[in-house]
Amino acid sequence: MDNKIKNMNNHVKGILCIIAAAAGFSFMTFFVRISGDLPTMQKVFFRNAVALVIAVVTLILSGEKFSIEKRNRMDILMRCLFGTSGVIGNFYAIDRLDLSDANMLNKLSPFFAIIMSIPILKEKPSKTDVGATIIAFMGALFIIRPSGTNLQLIPALTGLYGGFGAGMAYVFVRKLGKKGERTPIIVMCFSFFSCLVALPFLILDYHPMEPKQLICLIMAGVSAAVGQFGITSAYKFAPAKDISVFDYTQVIFAALWGILFLGEIPVPLSIVGYVIIIGVAVFRWHIARKGSRTN
Repeated sequence: MDNKIKNMNNHVKGILCIIAAAAGFSFMTFFVRISGDLPTMQKVFFRNAVALVIAVVTLILSGEKFSIEKRNRMDILMRCLFGTSGVIGNFYAIDRLDLSDANMLNKLSPFFAIIMSIPILKEKPSKTDVGATIIAFMGALFIIRPSGTNLQLIPALTGLYGGFGAGMAYVFVRKLGKKGERTPIIVMCFSFFSCLVALPFLILDYHPMEPKQLICLIMAGVSAAVGQFGITSAYKFAPAKDISVFDYTQVIFAALWGILFLGEIPVPLSIVGYVIIIGVAVFRWHIARKGSRTN
């Protein structure tokens, strides 16, 4: 009975942590948006600079070494490449789409991860995963709405790539996790790499910022750190198959901030896309939990 209560408490803690992470990432997109008319790479630099400081401080306080095993270096590089390009795509979309649309396109990352896990991790997806992925991308079409007159097509496709980059990054994070690499090291390398990539653009096209804009970008970095640590803690308390679906509350939070503070009302076709993608994510979660009970 005690173990059952403990497992239930951990399950609740996991759900609360992942919802907190979703709120953190939604605030990140909100602060990026309200930071105003600044170059995308300038926003990327400051967002990751804050995360870098937090990751370094975490490593120092934990007393762990700043070292990477030789066998993990290429995987870390690939995580950094795809993670950085994904963040750039996501930030570009955030500035040009409704917050909820940009967040939803980014939340296609688990489905991209399913696809890319086949060649990289040699993981064979189930028929349910294959079907769910196809349906999710059909839902994405309602958000992207490709047409010759859609002025948001390029930002939407860029946001879609942001989801792909994040999905690829998750695949390499999973691969690194299997090889025992430490989370703070992965976060630190990613943040440092992103800052290096953004730095030349920052130097060549730096836009002076008002105090409000600087505070917004710092808050974007803090919010992103809350999201990262929340996700890490969540999966320590409970397995992904039990709680991952709650990560989609980020879209709900983003839509709420957009409605309350930016006057953004999602168009009906976008809402159809949200329902399809979140619905198929809930279905996958239900199947995963059902399968775990029968094993």
